Amino acid sequence: MVMLISRKGIFGYWPQRDVPTLCRRKGMSKMAKRVLCVTMGLAILAFTTDFARAASDDFFKGKTVRIIVGFTAGGAFDAYARALARHLGRHIPGNPTFIVENMPGAGTLVAANHVYKVAKPDGLTIGNFIGGVVMGQILGRPGIEFDALRFEYIGAPMKDSPVCAFSKASGITSTEKWMASKAPVKVGATGPGATTHDVPLILKATLGLPVQVIAGYKGPTELVLAVEGGELTGVCNAWESLRVTSIRAIEAGDLVVVVQAIPHAHPELPRVPLAINLARTDEARQLIQAGIHDITAIIRPYVLPPGTPKERVQMLRAAFVDTLKDPQFVADARKSKLDIDPLTGEELERTVGRLLRMNPATLAKLKEVVK
Repeated sequence: MVMLISRKGIFGYWPQRDVPTLCRRKGMSKMAKRVLCVTMGLAILAFTTDFARAASDDFFKGKTVRIIVGFTAGGAFDAYARALARHLGRHIPGNPTFIVENMPGAGTLVAANHVYKVAKPDGLTIGNFIGGVVMGQILGRPGIEFDALRFEYIGAPMKDSPVCAFSKASGITSTEKWMASKAPVKVGATGPGATTHDVPLILKATLGLPVQVIAGYKGPTELVLAVEGGELTGVCNAWESLRVTSIRAIEAGDLVVVVQAIPHAHPELPRVPLAINLARTDEARQLIQAGIHDITAIIRPYVLPPGTPKERVQMLRAAFVDTLKDPQFVADARKSKLDIDPLTGEELERTVGRLLRMNPATLAKLKEVVK
């Protein structure tokens, strides 16, 4: 219903569907019709916008939002999610409560499939899985039950910085010593699509580094324990994750980072060589760029199920950006040694689209390398 008010009082009420008819009323000048139509259009827009906002405010009030994390507790994924859960609610009308639920399995594929197929698209379930599962869709890996283009992307708090680190006891304390190893060094992984799995295989193919990937670990904590116990020689994972799970071993020199697979050296690892600089061919550099650099830019996505109402998607996107700028959250993240270098939901969406349109020749080689 639209109501127009003049200086003499209420001019009249009309159903919204009758607005086009009113704009064509006879006996009115062109200017009067134009003013009437513009005025009524703005009134309808303001009304519907306020109504949608009020509906969203009412929706989140008193509700609980779950963040489903695809890894076990104790790693960087879990740490980021719990930090966000402590602050996101303040930036959403209705101030909902946030909780974190860990759903590990198959390198976070279990969580990704659950959010896509099972979770209700109502804005109350947020998925946080490793962005590498998107590569699983690109490569046609089994177990993918989602279309990455249909997720609603909220944002990512950080771009990952993949590194490979080995126990001091193994004697692998540099890329030269890794290259000279007479037997493939054992590194652990959660599953295909994870940084722990794909990064060492790509480095093996591009740099000729001897490595054996042993998959099936539940999460970062289990990987670190396996390295400490001598079950594994090392692990290739995000520096952000290792810094959370292994800071004491790193500071004591018991875990040594020997190579980093990012475009530019991490400020905390200025002397550790870059994999891209060790590559000797254009093909090797292209594989590192597409298979590691691009995918790790979207490695920590927060998503909503397909079909989530657009106004709730936009509200959660805005809340995500505001939370990452919140001084209380920044202080909390810094205390937990969590870096913040975010991507917006729109940036994540564009990057996923670009990956799914990868050069066919590069895609074919990647399939061969990480099959």
